[in-house]
Amino acid sequence: VTDQEISLSLQQAVERGLRYNLGLIESSQATAEVRAQRLRALSTLLPNLSVKGEQAFEDLSLKEIGLKLPAIPGVPSLPATTGPFSYQDARVSLAQSVYSQELHDRYRAQKSTEQASAFNTRDARDVVVYAVGVTYLQVVASAARVETAKAQLASARELDQQTTDQLKNEVSPEIDAIRAQVERQSAEQRLINAMNGFEKDKLALGRIIGIPIDQRFTLTDTAQYHPLADLTQQTATAEALQTRSDLRSAEANVKAAEYGVRAEKAQRFPAFSLHADYGGAGANVGSFNSVYTVAGSVSFPLYTGGRIQADVDEARASLTRRQAEYEDLKGRVAYDVRVAWLDLEASESGVTVAEKNRALAQRALAQSRDRYSSGVTNYLEVVQAQEALTAAQENYIQILYSFNASKMALARAMGVAERRFSDFFGGK
Repeated sequence: VTDQEISLSLQQAVERGLRYNLGLIESSQATAEVRAQRLRALSTLLPNLSVKGEQAFEDLSLKEIGLKLPAIPGVPSLPATTGPFSYQDARVSLAQSVYSQELHDRYRAQKSTEQASAFNTRDARDVVVYAVGVTYLQVVASAARVETAKAQLASARELDQQTTDQLKNEVSPEIDAIRAQVERQSAEQRLINAMNGFEKDKLALGRIIGIPIDQRFTLTDTAQYHPLADLTQQTATAEALQTRSDLRSAEANVKAAEYGVRAEKAQRFPAFSLHADYGGAGANVGSFNSVYTVAGSVSFPLYTGGRIQADVDEARASLTRRQAEYEDLKGRVAYDVRVAWLDLEASESGVTVAEKNRALAQRALAQSRDRYSSGVTNYLEVVQAQEALTAAQENYIQILYSFNASKMALARAMGVAERRFSDFFGGK
């Protein structure tokens, strides 16, 4: 926490969210774990070198292994044990899988899983951009409500003073003064509620982007109307099917599951491996003799009690599930784009209407105040005009927020919330 107040633009808030949001940190660590699993699978295909040194002290039982000599007159029989002896052995060993279809397919499966995890992290970044953007826009809308409430309170206080003066001069009835006081008190309460909502929305934004709870900050960007150009629903859907990271992740998971099925089937195939070592052995280092071993082996299962078939069935079930998830996600991508597009169209047309209604309500209030000052009408008409303006201003704030939030939702649905952020928000 610093004493200075931090100024945050929408772009800066998004950058902070991408740096400090917990969900993105967890996603990045999950990718690191999958990468480690892929490296572990790769290690089974690479040579394994090791060095071993041994100092042994032994006394072997000859009777235990059934070693004996035929009874020959004059020739003593073998002793029960060899007697104590010692030796030293030092070797460098190499183990290498020459060919194993199972290990190769398991590595390919882990590689595809790593790609899926990387796409998940990229998708998580898009989700963070969307969450930060929508929350920032909510704070901007709340700030606009606060400013509107302040303007309404100033107007209510002015009218309250005006009715009080007219009551003293016996120009206006007492009922107008009472209505003016009620309207002023209502405006004060609306301001309190607006400021409370504004502060809570700021706290929510701070939590998402990692700002300490006691840190003061202010937003520099305001809500503006920037229509999207050169974009249709068809092009948005086509781009979403190409760029949505969660869809690419599901596709990589299908490929990983396919390799998983192949790996389980490959357990039935022969596997070839090589083992070799070289070193020295003797009673001590000074009497070492060169020793070595070179061995090639081939292995394949003859009977496993149905274990391999069970592994294959399980892998096939996982593949079927992954394929179904992928097909469902393709439909959901088109659905997300369609819903976001409908919301965008509805809110875009609503912005123009709400702006005109706000201007008309402002004119109606000005005329009502003039009529009241001239004694042509009572204060009730002013109150009604003020309430109409309040509703028009709230409607404009809400519809403008909905429009910008719909653009944010469309960017998320297309999978370009981070990459094309500036295209959706007028260069900001």
